[in-house]
Amino acid sequence: MSAERLHVAVDLGASGGRVALGTISEGKLTVEILHRFPNGGVSVQGGLYWDVFGLWREILHGLKLAGDRGKIASVGVNSWGVDYALLDQYDLIIDGVRHYRDARTDGAMEAVFETIPREQLYEKTGIQFMQLNTIFQLFAQSHQRPGHIDQARSALMFPDLLHFWLSGKKVSEITIASTSQMVDPLARKWSDELITVAGLSPKLFPETVEPGTILGPVLDEIAQQTGLHGTLVIVPAAHDTGSAVAAVPASHESGWAYISSGTWTLVGVESPHPVINPETSFQNLTNEAGIKGSTRLLKNIMGLWILQECRRAWGNVDYPTLYAEAELLPAGGPLIDPDDLRFLHPSEDMAGLVRQYCREHGQVIPESRGEVVRCVLDSLAHRSAEVLDGLERVTGEKIHTVHIVGGGSQIGFLNQLIADSSGRTVVAGPVEATLKGNLLIQAEAAGSIEPGSIRKTIRDSIELTTFTPKGSPVSSSS
Repeated sequence: MSAERLHVAVDLGASGGRVALGTISEGKLTVEILHRFPNGGVSVQGGLYWDVFGLWREILHGLKLAGDRGKIASVGVNSWGVDYALLDQYDLIIDGVRHYRDARTDGAMEAVFETIPREQLYEKTGIQFMQLNTIFQLFAQSHQRPGHIDQARSALMFPDLLHFWLSGKKVSEITIASTSQMVDPLARKWSDELITVAGLSPKLFPETVEPGTILGPVLDEIAQQTGLHGTLVIVPAAHDTGSAVAAVPASHESGWAYISSGTWTLVGVESPHPVINPETSFQNLTNEAGIKGSTRLLKNIMGLWILQECRRAWGNVDYPTLYAEAELLPAGGPLIDPDDLRFLHPSEDMAGLVRQYCREHGQVIPESRGEVVRCVLDSLAHRSAEVLDGLERVTGEKIHTVHIVGGGSQIGFLNQLIADSSGRTVVAGPVEATLKGNLLIQAEAAGSIEPGSIRKTIRDSIELTTFTPKGSPVSSSS
C-alpha cells in the first residue's frame, strides 16, 4: 500500500457541486476542495431541468485541476437521488434531465396506484412515497411524452450517466437505483414488473453494481482533457446520502442513528436487511440500499430547503445572521409540517407559505424574519425527534446517539434543538460527509486503506462536536 495516494470525488448537490481531492496518508484522509460551482433548476418551456452540460463542463474543469496535482488513483461521482436520463440509439440525452421538483409528477402517484395498489408497491420496494420518485417521473413522462420512451435505448440514473461519460461503461449503481422505487430490495436488482408499470422496457436499464465497483480507466478523450491518465473510475455510493452514511463516524455496531442534514433532512439507521412491514409502511419509511449489502432505513424530511428559499427571497442574507436572530427567541413557538406539499416547489414567498400554514393550523403567526427561521428550525428538530422515536419502534433497538453529518452539522443551534427535542446525545460531523464517504469507498476498493476501515479512518481524521440535551456543546477528537 502506497504511503500517499490521491483520489477525486465529484459531489453534486441541488444547489451546488464540488470536485475534491482526497489524500490518504498514514491512515488518515485529508480533503481539499479544488473547484466549486453553482447548481439549480432551469425553467424551459414550462419544464424544470438540470443544466447537465454546464455541470459536465465544471466537472471537467475540476478534474483538470486534479490532474495538475499529480497521479490520481481514481475518480467517482455522487449526486442527489431519483433523477435520470433517457438515451437514444446514439447515446444522446432525450429531453434533458428533468428536475425532481418539476410539476409534471403532480397526480402521478395516484395514477400509478390505479395499476398497482399503494400497499403492494411498498411491499415490493420498501421505498417512501414521494411524488418525485423515479417511478412516478417515468410514468408521467411515458404518458405525457410517449415519443420519448419510444426513442429510448437506455436509461441511466444521473450519476450513472456521468460515470458512463467518464468510463464508457453503463451500469446502475445500487444505492442510486434504490431511490427509484423500482428495485427489489432483497435481490438488490431492478424489478422488471415495476419498470413496466412506469411504462418502460426493463431492457433499458443496465445491471446493478455495488459501491466500490471498478469500471476501468477514464476514456482516452477524458484523459487528454484532464491529465487523468490511467485513473480508474470507481463507483462510490452514487447516492449522496449513501456516501454520507458510509462516513458516519460511529464506533459501535448499534444504538446510533444518523441525520444527513442539508437541503433535505434524512433521518435513519443502518440495518443489515430491509425492514418492510405495516408499521414501516404507516410511518412511510424508506429502505434504500447502502454499502456492503446494508440497508438505509430512513425518512426523508423536506429539510433546510424551506429556509434556503426564504433566504433567497430575503436577498441572500448570511446564515449566521439568520441563526442569531432565531436564537434570541424563546422556545415553544409555532411548528409546521416540513413535508406539507406546499413547501415542495420553489417559491418567491416561502416565508409567506410558512405563515399560511401556521394561520391555517390556528398557531401564532411568525411575522419577523427571525420568527420564521426559528419556526423552521424548531419544526425540523421536532420532526427529526418524531422519526427517531418511530425508528426505535420498528427496529426494537434503543437509539442513544444521533450522528449529524453534512452541511447542517455546522448549525450548532439546530444541533442543540435536535438534542433537546429528541432527548439524545448528538454528535456533529463530518461536514463534508458525502465527499469523504465517496473518497473512502474509492480508497478501499483501490487498496489505499484496509478493508473495513472506512469509519475508523473518518474518526482518526476529523474533530467532532457533541451536544447533550439542554447542555453545552463539548468538542472532542473522537
